[in-house]
Order: sequence, then structure tokens, then C-alpha cells
Amino acid sequence: MGVALITPFKADKSIDFEALARLIEYQISNQVDYIVVLGTTAETPALTADEQVLVRDFVIDRVNSRVPLVIGIGGNCTADVIRRINSTDLSAFSAILSVVPYYNKPSQEGIYQHYHAIAEASPLPIILYNVPGRTGVNMTAETTLRLANDHPDTIIGIKEASGNINQMDDIIKRKPRDFMVISGDDGITFPLITLGAVGVISVVGNAFPKEFSRMVRLALAGDFEKALLIHHRFTELFSLLFVDGNPAGVKCLLHAMGLIENELRLPLVPTRITTYQRIRQVLHDLNY
Repeated sequence: MGVALITPFKADKSIDFEALARLIEYQISNQVDYIVVLGTTAETPALTADEQVLVRDFVIDRVNSRVPLVIGIGGNCTADVIRRINSTDLSAFSAILSVVPYYNKPSQEGIYQHYHAIAEASPLPIILYNVPGRTGVNMTAETTLRLANDHPDTIIGIKEASGNINQMDDIIKRKPRDFMVISGDDGITFPLITLGAVGVISVVGNAFPKEFSRMVRLALAGDFEKALLIHHRFTELFSLLFVDGNPAGVKCLLHAMGLIENELRLPLVPTRITTYQRIRQVLHDLNY
């Protein structure tokens, strides 16, 4: 299980590095397998370029090689993505998570050529990230498999958050042996692992790294009965975390657990009070 790490803010909207340090230690002490830095859940679009460097360097120093790190570098300008990859010190990272180009609505050929160019330029392995609910365009199974077959040494996997189980199953069924399909949606991680996925890049893992890591490991080991019990414990929470958008839900959850302030940056805002109350009730039911 990888965790898509949030960026905590103070009441004045500045980055709360003290809280970020607590979260990093919380993740590592609860046995996450790796941490994803500057992904969607980190509110990266709302961070300045200088702040992104500060967050990246802080996480590198704090983690101190105790778990692998993956960095999010993506965008809808291929040349700029390549420029950022080439101008970033990537020595502390194991891979790059790069989202399908958003807003432009490229064709499947455009998506292929975007990743082909990135793969040719990148010194690190690339994990594709398909999230059509955010990008406005779905990368089909055919495009994913074409990239996986054409760049087996560089494009090593995909974080799949299309919500289309048939598409994910098709990728798993037809993919090269070592190509990794990673769940991008906490709620379908268990069933996706039963189909052949290798894990998850998780949002809820920010708050429940120990429990969700255990669920993933049990499922990967084939102990589906025990894994399903954990999955069902969190079913209501999965939907609550996204009803008012991500990362508003997980920040609300972490605030209710006393780990961070409930602060986001515009245009994102905290969850509605009704959602907050329901999340607190779920925490109570989970004995937190």
C-alpha cells in the first residue's frame, strides 16, 4: 500500500510542516510500503512552485530512505512535464506518477504520444495515472497496454481510477507479466486485488495506514475472508471521504482524529458540517 500524502495547512493557509512531520512518522510507524509525494491528494495545484520544492525536500529529509518515495509529475503540456522531470533532483525517488493530460481532452493517440515522449526522457520508471473523473478523458485499456508493451523498462504500471472494473480487468488479463495494475480507488481495492491488481495508492491510508495495509497484504496473500472483514469495516467511510471532494474528506477525518487542522486552499473548501458529523460517527463506530 502506498499513501497519497496530504499537505496540511495552518489557519493562515501556510504549510503546517510540524503536522506534516507527524503524518510522515504516523505512516512509517504503521508500516506503509511507500509514500506518494505531490499527488492530487496533496493539493499540489494549489501549491506554488517554491512550496512544492519545500514539501518535496521536507518529505525526503524526514523519511530519510526508510520507505520508498514516488513523486507526482504530470500535466497537460508534454514539454513542460519533460522540463520538470529533467530539472528535478529525482535521486531520492523510486518512480514518477504521471497523470493523463487533463482539460485538453487529447485523443488516445495524443495520450500515447504524451507518455511515449515522457518515457523516452525520464530517468525513472513511470506509473501512469488514469483518473477520468478529474482529467475529462479516459485512457482506454488498448492505450494502456500499448504503452506497457512499447516501454516495458520505463512504464512499469498504472494507477487505475477510472471506476470501470471491466476496463481494469481487461488490462490485468492482457498486460505484460511485470506490469503493475494499482488501484486508485480505496473502495474497490479489495475486489481489484482478487482480479490481479498488486495494491493501492490510497487516500484513506492517510488516516488508517495500519488497517488498510493489513487488508491489502491479506488480500495479496489470498486470505480473502480476513481481508473482506477489514474492507467491510471501512465501506461507509470510503464514500464519505469523497462526497464533498478529495482531499476535503480525508482532511476532515484527520482533523477529527486530532492529527491536523481542517484547512484547505481555495478553490477547495472543508466538508459540510453534516459530512463532518457523519465521519465522526463512523470513527466512533470504529472505536477511534
